[in-house]
Amino acid sequence: MIKLYDYELSGNCWKVRYLLNALGQPFEKHAINFHPGREHKAAWFIDEVNPLGQIPVLQDGELLLRDAQAILVYLASAYDRGERWYPAGARVRGEIQLWLGVAEDITRSASAARLHDGFGFAQIDVDAARRAAHALFRQLDDHLAGHRWLASTEQSTIADLACFPYAALAPEGGIPLDEYPALRRWVWDFRHQPEFIGMPGILAPGL
Repeated sequence: MIKLYDYELSGNCWKVRYLLNALGQPFEKHAINFHPGREHKAAWFIDEVNPLGQIPVLQDGELLLRDAQAILVYLASAYDRGERWYPAGARVRGEIQLWLGVAEDITRSASAARLHDGFGFAQIDVDAARRAAHALFRQLDDHLAGHRWLASTEQSTIADLACFPYAALAPEGGIPLDEYPALRRWVWDFRHQPEFIGMPGILAPGL
C-alpha cells in the first residue's frame, strides 16, 4: 500500500491527500510531528526517508518520492486512468509544468509568511515573503480573469491543485486576497468541486 509521510497542517501534504482521495487510491498516513517536534529533521527521517528533511514524502513499493509537485505528477500519471488531473498533450502538459513552478514560488512566499505568523519561524523575512506572494497573486489574478482554471482545460488539473492551498491559506500569513477578485472566485470554484476535502484553515463547503 502507498504510504504518505504527512503533517495535517501542511498545504503540501494536503495536496497529496486530496489527489489520493480524488483517485480513490488507498493509502496509509505516517504522521510526522513537523511542529513543534521537528521530526522531519530527525536523524532517522533524514537517513531513511528524505535527506533534505522535508515533507511530504510518498512511498509506493520501492519508490520513495519527495516534493509535493513531483508526487502529484507521479500519482496522476500512475493512477489516473481517465487523465483528468494530468491530461495528455504537449501544450496542456507544458502549461501544467509552468504552474507547478508557480506553486513552488507560492510555497516559498505565501507559505513562508504563514510559517512566520502561525508557527513562529522568526528567521523568515516575512515582509519579503509577502511582497513576493502579492506579485504572484497579481499574476494569478490576471490569468484567471480570462480563464476558469489555470491550464487550458474544462476541469481543474494538478496545476490548480498545486497552487490552491497556500493561496487559500494566504491570509494566515498576513496576505489578504481582497484585491484579487478572479483569484478569490477560483478559490471558491475549487472548494465547491464534488471531491473537495478540507483541512484546518480550508473548510469544505457546508462545514
